[in-house]
Amino acid sequence: MSLIALTRTAHENKSWARYSSYEFAMQQTLAALVASELPKAVMHLPVAFARIQDRFHPVAVLSFEENRNLFVTKEGKWIGGYIPAGFRAFPFALANTENDEKILCFEDSSGLLVDGAEGEPFFDSEGNPSASTKQVLDFLQQVDADRQRTDAMCASLGKHDVIEPWPINLKTGAGEKNVEGLFRINENALNDLPDEAFLEIRRSGALAMAYMQLLSMTHLPLIGKLYEAHAANEAALKNLGNEIFQMPQNDELNFNF
Repeated sequence: MSLIALTRTAHENKSWARYSSYEFAMQQTLAALVASELPKAVMHLPVAFARIQDRFHPVAVLSFEENRNLFVTKEGKWIGGYIPAGFRAFPFALANTENDEKILCFEDSSGLLVDGAEGEPFFDSEGNPSASTKQVLDFLQQVDADRQRTDAMCASLGKHDVIEPWPINLKTGAGEKNVEGLFRINENALNDLPDEAFLEIRRSGALAMAYMQLLSMTHLPLIGKLYEAHAANEAALKNLGNEIFQMPQNDELNFNF
């Protein structure tokens, strides 16, 4: 990624165009999730925990193959029933300054930075963030705040050792594939917790997260079906999407959980 900070000096007469393709997400094997989006995400996507720098984080599983996203067609269309929040904010992102402040940035390599009249302005006539820019900023700030809450939930689950490696054996048209590196809730360990530990997890908000992750595991066979559909042809992929998902339309791509 090539993020640039948005400033009035540099971008007062610049605009941005909304993405029309998910090509930018084609190489995303996993998508980070926050707690607020889990109720919708687990209804459509397998969700796991990934360990990053010795901390667990909930992620949507988009593929078991490095640098590949099975939920994006070669034309850049998303075929899943839920789009992770991190993708919907593209090409914007929050970044930390040296003073640990959050600033709004733009993906310079996205091709979506345009001259004033061609897109949506970054700033209004008075030099303040435009309504559309403020909408994106508010959304990203909401996601960032929720990520801190999500991290606390995961820390509670990890503290009480109810997250375990998720051994996955996937059958595809190319044969069986053993997948490592993902984690899941150990339901037996969760149920056997002492009352005090169970109450601590519930108070942290992590109990709902645990049960939602378990529920999402029923979507795991979908990954195998997507592999087969991609290998067959685009027609099969489209049919699979129509059969399993409610296909998202452009007007559904908003900044709401």
